[in-house]
This record gives sequence, C-alpha cells and structure tokens, in this order.
Amino acid sequence: MLLVVLLPAVLAGLLAGPGAPARAAGPPPAIANGQDVPPGRYGFAVKLTMTGIPTPGGGRRDSSCTGALVAPRWVITAGHCFKTSQGAHVSRLVARLTTATAGRTDLTGTAGHRVEVVAVRQSPTTDVALAKLARPITDITPVRLSRTPPRIGAIVRLAGYGLTVDDDESSLATRLQTGQFKVVSLARGYVGMTGHAPRATTSPCAHDSGGPYFTQRGDEAAVLVSVVSHGPSCPHARVDLSGRIDTIAGWITGIVGRPAPSGSRSPAAARPSARPSGRPSGPAPSPPAAGGSALVSGDEGPGADPAVRTALAAIVIAGFGGVLALVLGNRRRRRSHPRSGVRRHRR
Repeated sequence: MLLVVLLPAVLAGLLAGPGAPARAAGPPPAIANGQDVPPGRYGFAVKLTMTGIPTPGGGRRDSSCTGALVAPRWVITAGHCFKTSQGAHVSRLVARLTTATAGRTDLTGTAGHRVEVVAVRQSPTTDVALAKLARPITDITPVRLSRTPPRIGAIVRLAGYGLTVDDDESSLATRLQTGQFKVVSLARGYVGMTGHAPRATTSPCAHDSGGPYFTQRGDEAAVLVSVVSHGPSCPHARVDLSGRIDTIAGWITGIVGRPAPSGSRSPAAARPSARPSGRPSGPAPSPPAAGGSALVSGDEGPGADPAVRTALAAIVIAGFGGVLALVLGNRRRRRSHPRSGVRRHRR
C-alpha cells in the first residue's frame, strides 16, 4: 500500500529531473525572496496608501508604504513616506488621501480595518514618522517599543507589503510578506540589516518603506527594533539601513502615550504624556513608594538637614549640567542628520 502512495511522487520527481526549479503558487512575493504570512499573523502590520501625491512637474501620483500599529490611533512608518515634491520631510499629509489598512493579511479580502490618516509627526533624529488615525483600532495588539540597542548578530523579522523587484509596480504584493534578517551594524539613528532567511538575498523592496523589523516570542507582543528606511535595489545580499527605535522611544511615547498596564481599564493610562513632542526624552521616572519621599525619608522631610540640602544642591547642579550637554548634543545631531545623500529609499 505504501508503494502505491509513494509511486506518483517518485515518478513526478523523475520526470521533472534533478535541475527542475520549483514552481511557486500564487502571486510573486514582496520583501524579495520572502514568504507569505499565515492568515491572522502580525496583525499590527499596516499598509499606508497615498492617493494624489504632488510631483515636481505639478502632477499627481499614487504610492504606498508599510508601517506598524504602535498605539490604537498611531502608526509608525518611514519619515520619507511624507515628503514634499522637493523631497523635504514634513509633519503633515502630502497626498490628497492617505489611508491605513491594518489586520488584513490578504489585501483582496475584507478583514481588519481601513482608516484615514489625519496627521503626521516627524522624528527629529532619524527617518521615522508617526501617522495619526481618524479613529482608534482597539482589537489589534500594537507592537511594543524596544528600549535597548539591538545586539549585533541578533535575528529579527520584517513584515511588508512592497514589491518583488524595484521599479516593477506589477509585482506589488496583495498578501503580507515576511523574512528574517540579521543585525550587522549600529549607528546613532540607524540599524544595518542583511538577509538571513529564507535566503541571503531576502531584502526589502520599494513600498516596504516603514516596514517593522521586530522580535517576538510565542504569543507575546512583538517588540519593534527599527523600520525600513533605505538601501540598494532589491533583491540583494548587501546592507539595508532602518530607522532605529530604542533611541527615540521617549519621543514616540511622548506623542502616542504609554500603553496601559495589563488589566487596567483607566482612561488616564492611555492619555498622551504632556512632554513636548519635538525632541527625544527618556522614560518617565518611577513613582516613589507609598508613604515615603522621592529622595530621602524622615519625620522632618528632605529640607530639614543642612547636609541633605547640600547634597540636593549638588544633585541639581549636576542634573543641570547633564541637561545642557543633552541639548547641545541634540543640536549637533540635528545638524548632522543624514537626510540628504542617503541611498535609495524604499517608497
């Protein structure tokens, strides 16, 4: 009986010959040499569709990017997905209509959500932007933000809705694609990635701009490491650069708010922080323990002891010096931000 079952497969292999290539079913994949994402996976991945983008000659064109849901009303993507016809990154919409499709692995279906984008915020330090939705998406778990630098050699995953080959719009994916990548370099605002699986030439393509590089364990929430920025034409085995997240996590949470603690129903937990949104900032300090002081404890409070006052004054002076150094460093970083002269963007 076993021979009867196996015989057709053996005959097919003999007829095909040892050098016959395997034929892939369905449309060609995006993320060159990537794989189809199973239905329902990576629901936080978002396709951003821009209709009526101004061109230098006074005309209009359509385009798209990839992104990821980082809060119920916010999508993170590449900064260059929102730029003028002269190439300047702007914190505003540039297309006549920009929509976000989330939770839809197969774009030919009707699952998930399609919501209009109503506002944009640009990162001051790297090629990253935040797009605000007209209404919240509450039934999809957003990605978490990485707050530590990615380790060189770490393996991460990318999801995207881009092309198979650059400049071939007929290869635009209708199904979310994925592949694995290796972290090979780390700069102030960017992470270098190379293809890892299914092939060494697995690489992001046009319209994968803003696609999330992330890590995930089991059913835990995905952790966002970086987003696609620019690199060589795909497919290739060279380095692609992606906008780094851990260095701007404070800027992001200052705009979108911090995620509510597990099980919390308090609206205040999702309220955006009062921090200015135009510059990076670190995580908020932990609140003091109940019944104690933030700095010292005692019946008379922190101001009663002259030694304590002296120590507090030293702390304030040191803190002021640290803030001044941070501000000057941010100014230098803004001057050197590599927004011009970058390699091919993925939009």
